[in-house]
Amino acid sequence: MITYTFHDIKINTMRSLFIVLGLLVFTETPEAREIPRVVAERVGMSTERLERVTQMNQSYVDAGKMVGILTAVIRDGKLVHQSAAGTKGMNDPRPLAMDDLFRIYSMTKPITAVAIMQLYEEGKFHLSDPVAKYIPEFKNMEVVKDGNVVPAEHVMTMHHLLTHTAGFSYGSVHNADGTFTYSDPADQMFNEANLWQAKDLDEFAEKLAKVPLKYEPGQQWHYGIAVDVTGLVVQRISGQSFDEYLIEHIFKPLDMYDTFFVVPADKAHRFLPVHYRDIETGKRHLIPPEGSKDVGYSIFDTCFAMCDFTNVTLFLGGGGLVSTLRDFIRFAEALRAGGILDGKRILSPKTIDYMTMNHLPAVIRGGFNGEPEKYPLLRRHPGVGYGLGFAMILDLPANYALGSVGQYYWAGAAGTAFWIDPVEDIVIVSMMQLLNPWFSYRRDVRNAAYQAITESKE
Repeated sequence: MITYTFHDIKINTMRSLFIVLGLLVFTETPEAREIPRVVAERVGMSTERLERVTQMNQSYVDAGKMVGILTAVIRDGKLVHQSAAGTKGMNDPRPLAMDDLFRIYSMTKPITAVAIMQLYEEGKFHLSDPVAKYIPEFKNMEVVKDGNVVPAEHVMTMHHLLTHTAGFSYGSVHNADGTFTYSDPADQMFNEANLWQAKDLDEFAEKLAKVPLKYEPGQQWHYGIAVDVTGLVVQRISGQSFDEYLIEHIFKPLDMYDTFFVVPADKAHRFLPVHYRDIETGKRHLIPPEGSKDVGYSIFDTCFAMCDFTNVTLFLGGGGLVSTLRDFIRFAEALRAGGILDGKRILSPKTIDYMTMNHLPAVIRGGFNGEPEKYPLLRRHPGVGYGLGFAMILDLPANYALGSVGQYYWAGAAGTAFWIDPVEDIVIVSMMQLLNPWFSYRRDVRNAAYQAITESKE
């Protein structure tokens, strides 16, 4: 609650008094900005059945699969469920708090996508533009073919960049069982480039320009560092540092005061530790702040990026942000509402519609036949497509979980995940800190939320 104190204010007339009182009435308070909480029955859901979300989360904690989970469900812009299960860490028995800070890793990507599409709305670029127009370092890209490094035949466009079809690698192949494969020559050269040691995005681009692509641009969907490159494009087109751009154009308008690349010293006590799940044993391990090669997770083999959140100069749009459940709810709800929250518009609803269409058939050269072996996204996420910053459900039965066709989503390396359903007007956000998370959880939390609907809009 805000308390107003007046010192040495002389009010000479009743008119002046009414002006002052009017300013107080119409001053926006933190309470007025929060997503309103209502009884689930008011928006066609069941309070009793939503408790299954809490029970399901607790079951994962009780089984030793997870340390702690926060989950929220929003419908029609109203918060109908918010719950916590578990503790802050394996060595910290305190219960999770709603304002705890989480590494959201790849849930940074949709935020970066919104940033670049804001510039698209301003006419600052076209999707057909060569990426080299904004990053000249990429003018002469090479690609690995049959074990040889040769000049790329196709020009990398902004459309390729925003759809993960630019040909970039992440230095590994993320397999369906959560394991990683590093045998590809392109991945090996990516790892040897030490990109995460770059001091800033400009040096990052200089290093990356010397690394051959894994695929020809436009030939294949492959999850890689394209969104980190997108952050540099935002920086160069806008003339602002990427982190400053996000603050001015997304975080401040949406009142996301706990989302940042650098964790402020006065908020460090809320920053949760991160854990790792051993794929073979299923056991959890606590990753120390300095990282560890013993846990087998590549991000932490060296602690140059995405594990140091106090001395950050390399602002990675693909995975560098820290946030809270509350802040990410606000971001997701703004998208569900058509790009606006509390009267602050960040995108047009038409832009969001365009971003959440399946762009892959249009962007991949040679057509799309839907065969999983030729379409790596389907191997881990059946029944989905990919747009500009989001995956979306195209075939609900093939996706093996409740939801709606057109539902869009993404997740982070440490298990954070969100879903936005424009059919049922539902947002689900779940936060945890477990690298190599249980992928079964994502279906379970969706099912637990959707089975609570008593009045469907479909």
